Amino acid sequence: MNYRKADPLPPVTLDDVRGAQKMLTGVARATAMEGSRHLSHLVGAPVHLKCENLQRTGSFKLRGAYVRIAGLLPEERAAGVVAASAGNHAQGVALASSLLGVRSTVFMPKGAPLPKISATQHYGAEVRLHGQVVDETLAAAQEYAAETGAVFIHPFDHPDIIAGQGTVGLEILDQCPEVRTIVVGIGGGGLAAGIAVAVKALRPDVRIVGVQAEGAAAYPPSLAAGHPVSIANPATMADGIKVGRPGDVPFGIIGELVDEVRTVSEDALSTALLLCLERAKLVVEPAGASPVAALLSEPGAFEGPVVALLSGGNVDPLLLQRILRHGMAAQGRYLAVRVRLTDRPGALAALLGVLSVVDANVLDVSHVRTDPRLGLAEAEVELHLETKGTEHCAEVGRALREAGYTVIG
Repeated sequence: MNYRKADPLPPVTLDDVRGAQKMLTGVARATAMEGSRHLSHLVGAPVHLKCENLQRTGSFKLRGAYVRIAGLLPEERAAGVVAASAGNHAQGVALASSLLGVRSTVFMPKGAPLPKISATQHYGAEVRLHGQVVDETLAAAQEYAAETGAVFIHPFDHPDIIAGQGTVGLEILDQCPEVRTIVVGIGGGGLAAGIAVAVKALRPDVRIVGVQAEGAAAYPPSLAAGHPVSIANPATMADGIKVGRPGDVPFGIIGELVDEVRTVSEDALSTALLLCLERAKLVVEPAGASPVAALLSEPGAFEGPVVALLSGGNVDPLLLQRILRHGMAAQGRYLAVRVRLTDRPGALAALLGVLSVVDANVLDVSHVRTDPRLGLAEAEVELHLETKGTEHCAEVGRALREAGYTVIG
């Protein structure tokens, strides 16, 4: 879907970001910045975490939404606003509208997590569920805007949104004036563009690195082409940065001011989320953990001091459970294995005895006896094990094979 404006929008300047910062006084929190000894050791330089996951509504999105809605004309406010989002932007628009006394309607996909729907309603928006994917939801929101006159609040493709998000950059410079590298996740690009405007105007020596998920990386091909291009079927667990096409306004800024855009794997994202939870005691959503994933993937590539922006913490508990298991598997701390054995009394006890000797903790066991691949006297057992790392996983596999078991996977 193309969101290009008919008329060119004004550029975003440092004065715009400073004006947004004044507007947000008493509305958005100046979120904490926490040092990370673990990441600092890996990178070989100080690493700080900018905790926008602790912002009101759980992400940076409130900043841009409030600035955008506060800048509407009286007649526009009277018509209300409409947005489309699977989560963070929805909550930002809902709270900003309530604070400003503006009626808001938010379209969300039918499959949106219930906690995010509930939070958006709690902040004061009327929620309408439409479509299975965000593109369908966006189309419904824009159709509603055309029919009712409500102002469509785009999640990233507007100068006011970018100026609001840029206030994060001013806070980073104030809290860590010695910073040399800022690492930030990129979806549509509003956050990275705003930070780049603010930081490069005041500290052009600071390197800004954007991060995208490998399965939803529209910026690298777009930057190579010199204009925004769409990618088909973006796929990643990091729904906060799962955007198929860069925004026109942020794209121009990022192309000019952001020094590099990197991509990270799903394994790196889940490992980063697990690290934030275990080491920093911070609940972070996959998109918010993407800068940490970049640091873990190539720690020697970043000049310190480094600030990694944790952009949000709104993660569905059921998704969190799956991601944590994925992250543990990526670190060799969770192993799923299928073993073929003789179906006779005591066979399972013998198998578990082998695992006990190598100190693998059994979390779950399931049997398969009716698969046509199995012989009459055979069974398959699927085991979910808690392990201590990749070397321990290899040790478990060796022990099973040496005991005469056929390991299927």
